[in-house]
Amino acid sequence: MTGSPPQDSFVKLAMKNMVRKGRTSLLHMALTTTGLVAVLLLLASLDRPSL
Repeated sequence: MTGSPPQDSFVKLAMKNMVRKGRTSLLHMALTTTGLVAVLLLLASLDRPSL
């Protein structure tokens, strides 16, 4: 095990990738966030009690 270089953590690799890809990465993050909020709102409206 001695002599091998330390591996970058997943977070470091993800940050490097985000910086390298730039706009595409931001677009994907925005679409994911929008989709998640839409699903949560849909579930909240379906589970709403009727008065």
